Amino acid sequence: MPARTTAAAALAASSLLAAALSAGCSGAASSADPAKPAGVPPLTEAQAERVLASFTQAADRAGRGLDRRSLHAIETDPQLTMDVAALRLRRAVKQPAAKLQFSETTFYIPRLTGYPQWFAAGAVTGRDKQALRHAMLFTRAKAGAPWLLAADPHPGEASLSKVALDPDGYATPVTPDAKGLAVAPGKLPVAHAALLTEGPRAAGTSVLAEGPQTTETYKALKQGEKTLAGRGVTLSSRFSAAPYTVYALRTKDRGALVWYVLKQNEAYSSTRPGRLTVSGDLVGLAPTRAARTRLDTTVLVQYLATVPPKGQATVTGMYRKAVNVR
Repeated sequence: MPARTTAAAALAASSLLAAALSAGCSGAASSADPAKPAGVPPLTEAQAERVLASFTQAADRAGRGLDRRSLHAIETDPQLTMDVAALRLRRAVKQPAAKLQFSETTFYIPRLTGYPQWFAAGAVTGRDKQALRHAMLFTRAKAGAPWLLAADPHPGEASLSKVALDPDGYATPVTPDAKGLAVAPGKLPVAHAALLTEGPRAAGTSVLAEGPQTTETYKALKQGEKTLAGRGVTLSSRFSAAPYTVYALRTKDRGALVWYVLKQNEAYSSTRPGRLTVSGDLVGLAPTRAARTRLDTTVLVQYLATVPPKGQATVTGMYRKAVNVR
């Protein structure tokens, strides 16, 4: 978060490929009808506002001070690992984050029956063309534990406005194995990973609609491989479901809004030292001037998707960050 405000677009592209292209939800109640709510809200909207305010203050200090260690007190994985890497990049290029301010905040608090507890918050940073939407997800591991930011994909639209609220203003969680949807939330990561790795004809991928984060990304990856091959660099890329909880909220159309995470492993190789350089999103993760013939990277990608009762799931948001270079 502290490393991603008005400069987010410049820092979102990853690794050599970007350069080539540019030249079970624990604690959830059942998915029952919102008219018959189960569980208890973990906090009030006023308390959620205070959680966000406290987080904003601490994240702003961390971002402007390039203090990645302090993130451990306000974030948890996958957000923590991604934002630590983002601050390493900012420290390497000597670019502290701008002041962090949220506007247009909204809160979506589900009724829950156990831990971890969680809630979502929608917000905007920046203005006009620099405006960036956030679909933040905060979690608390146990009673008395702090609320920590676990995820923050950036939707291209106001996806959170689709969440259904009961007469008391609370949301309804949807379990990873919920029935009555185009695809169960827990199955989205595997299907998405297969599409990005093997293409839209891979088994199980028909549950995902065409779009910028699905079919178009796959095409871009294939084009990037061809471009790099012309420069004497071989690239292989594989996606897999990351080992993080899938969270989901019931939407007004009886569908679900789903948060999930993929891991991307990229392997670059060249017979000529010097063809592979650490640049773009990889800066700060490894020395930039070392001659190398092999480069392996690990990237985490957070996604936000809307799943209708029937049809195909649409990926509406993401946050991508390289977190390791070997």
